[in-house]
Amino acid sequence: MAYEGILLGMGNPLLDISAVVDEQFLEKYDIKLNNAILAEDNHLPMYEEMATKYNVEYIAGGATQNSIRVAQWMLQIPGATSYIGSIGKDKFGEEMKKNSKLAGVNVNYYEDDSAPTGTCAVCVDGGERSLVANLSAANCYKSDHLKQPEIWSLVEKAKYIYIAGFFLTVSPESIQLVAAHAAANNKVFVMNLSAPFICEFFKDVQEQALPYVDYVFGNETEARTFSKVHGWETDNVEEIAIKISQLPKASGTHKRITVISQGADPVVVAEDGKVKLFPVILLPKEKLVDTNGAGDAFVGGFLSQLVLERPIEDCVRAGCYASNVIIQRSGCTYPEKPDFS
Repeated sequence: MAYEGILLGMGNPLLDISAVVDEQFLEKYDIKLNNAILAEDNHLPMYEEMATKYNVEYIAGGATQNSIRVAQWMLQIPGATSYIGSIGKDKFGEEMKKNSKLAGVNVNYYEDDSAPTGTCAVCVDGGERSLVANLSAANCYKSDHLKQPEIWSLVEKAKYIYIAGFFLTVSPESIQLVAAHAAANNKVFVMNLSAPFICEFFKDVQEQALPYVDYVFGNETEARTFSKVHGWETDNVEEIAIKISQLPKASGTHKRITVISQGADPVVVAEDGKVKLFPVILLPKEKLVDTNGAGDAFVGGFLSQLVLERPIEDCVRAGCYASNVIIQRSGCTYPEKPDFS
């Protein structure tokens, strides 16, 4: 089968603990909407509080895993996608395995006995979401696992590799190994800016990975933070997208393309020093359930067409379709079959 294992994701598998919360809760834990942060000590009680105070849902999450699951759903080709990350040996870990296998993804988790499976508080207010990730076991991923022959074979089989920027906080060494392999073998390597804090506080490891990246994804806030951190003195998303696409590349096989989503505003695609804008599917406010997973779903939809070698217009259209489906449902979940042609 030509498509078996064509797309590989590597990232932080997290169990989303999702709930609609109130403003007091957001204020108490100093949480801003439309943001993603790593949990600090002051955030740790919030997981228990959410579970007792609100109506919570548990959904297999983690940015890269979400994108891979959505790509698998869009493709409807058994075994087309694989995923690597670290979970704990516990109930949540078992739940995650079951969830991902049901989604048709070939998951290969490293199972850590010293830490529980990572969780991510998804705080929803007025349809907007904020993420607070407690990585735990996800933070324990080591390149030794990646180097095991049966795991590395997934890297060798894949023609497209996607890693969200969040994984830069965990195992930059694993990213470099996979990125160098992709460049040496003319494969397509894809990353995401993922969150303002990654651009700000993990700038060095992000810069080490960027020369290998053929497609850079992000949203408007992340793009503006990236610009600020690099001293570009522009807030213009189109300009920033072009600048990112023109940063040095390790291999000349593929040019770099930057894809920036902007919520309800058009998607910005920069390549060859030019920008194209693609309108998104607008959704009436009353149909919006929550934006959790919208960006991940966009990437998943995009990748599902990229691996089929479809033109960029179709990739963006598929991304917009997938994110439109996901924001009408709780968390990064989807109906049984996609309705995309």
